[in-house]
Amino acid sequence: MSKRIQSIRGMHDVLPPESTLLRAIENSLQGILRQYGYHEIRIPLLEQTELFKRSLGEVTDIVEKEMYTFDDRNGDSLTLRPEGTASCVRAGIQHGFLYSQPQRLWYCGPFFRHERPQKGRYRQFHQLGVETFGYVGPDIDAELIILTAHMWKKIKLPMQPKLQINTLGSSQARQSYREKLIHYLQQYKDKLDKEAQHRLQTNPMRILDSKNPDMQEIIQNAPSLLEHLDAESAEHFIQLQKILDETEIEYQINPRLVRGLDYYSKTVFEWIADGLGAQATICAGGRYDGLVEQLGGKSCPAAGFAMGLERLASLLEGTATQAQLVDPTIDVYMVLMGEDAEMAGLKLAEHLRTQVPTSSVVTNCGGGSIKSQMKRADKSQARLAFILGEDELENNLITVKYLREKRDQDSIARTEAVSFLENFLNK
Repeated sequence: MSKRIQSIRGMHDVLPPESTLLRAIENSLQGILRQYGYHEIRIPLLEQTELFKRSLGEVTDIVEKEMYTFDDRNGDSLTLRPEGTASCVRAGIQHGFLYSQPQRLWYCGPFFRHERPQKGRYRQFHQLGVETFGYVGPDIDAELIILTAHMWKKIKLPMQPKLQINTLGSSQARQSYREKLIHYLQQYKDKLDKEAQHRLQTNPMRILDSKNPDMQEIIQNAPSLLEHLDAESAEHFIQLQKILDETEIEYQINPRLVRGLDYYSKTVFEWIADGLGAQATICAGGRYDGLVEQLGGKSCPAAGFAMGLERLASLLEGTATQAQLVDPTIDVYMVLMGEDAEMAGLKLAEHLRTQVPTSSVVTNCGGGSIKSQMKRADKSQARLAFILGEDELENNLITVKYLREKRDQDSIARTEAVSFLENFLNK
């Protein structure tokens, strides 16, 4: 007997009802993006490896440890996309749409990172990402934060996530701060863990994001980037706070929030939710004004965010919202007795779907006694059973059974099926 083939570790099949919940979340979030005037862009799963090395930074965790990279048959190094911003920028440069007018874009789909699988973190995971181009002021930063706050309300998260914000300033300010930070951390080099020692000369600001409890006192006493900002970045950050205050968005300034990717500048933010353990960030983003130029385009201001859909789904587990979102309501189950009834039932079901497009109608397939078909109807959670047999066909009627209510069955004319169903759904 052949060995059964299993899915790859960390790459899961998403089955109902989880798939229904994820789709409902996606639809809700995408509906909000349409309200705000954002347009969908679809980016490839595969990109040249160099794209991510140049954009994310060669000494980031993603590039050093987590990318799925391989040589194709032509000898080109390709990588399954670990994030979407770099691909979106590459597409903008390649197709030239970054400079004609400002852009508000979104994308949604699977991404890939070779991490240790755990709840809320998978090797194939799903993200919704938003990217904006051509907006230089803090107003677009605020809009990104405001629309994410709108999203949490839309999907009815059981708790309000906490917003943390920071600014990374300009590249010149970060370089000056970087030197001061290295000087400070070198005093405690022996107390830094192995990963922090590796980052000390390559990416020292990432040390500030360490969760190692043995290093927290060192991190808390480190010099703050907020004290070394350039004037423009400082004013940008002040104006962002004013907008958030005016729109009543609560936030906390976290001077240790640096994000894990090299391309960020000025504003960075994260939404943190209780109930996910160490993987508490459900949405993160900020500005990346230098990335377009870094990837070969003309200078173009940019900002965006990404959120993990599996993490949002985890927060909704066991809630009334989950029950509401994953309820695959079937309105009508067609119970069909005999070959003539099967033909008439298939035709009627399609007529109902066309004339009542909000309805869900399932036809019984595979035959069976009326008892077995009624069992299938009940198991499908349908609200109504429309029964067609010899008597119904002869008299041009439909027998209606109410499967979720204690009501006597009805008999209606087949010509009244559409109006009957419309009235039932609208009551």
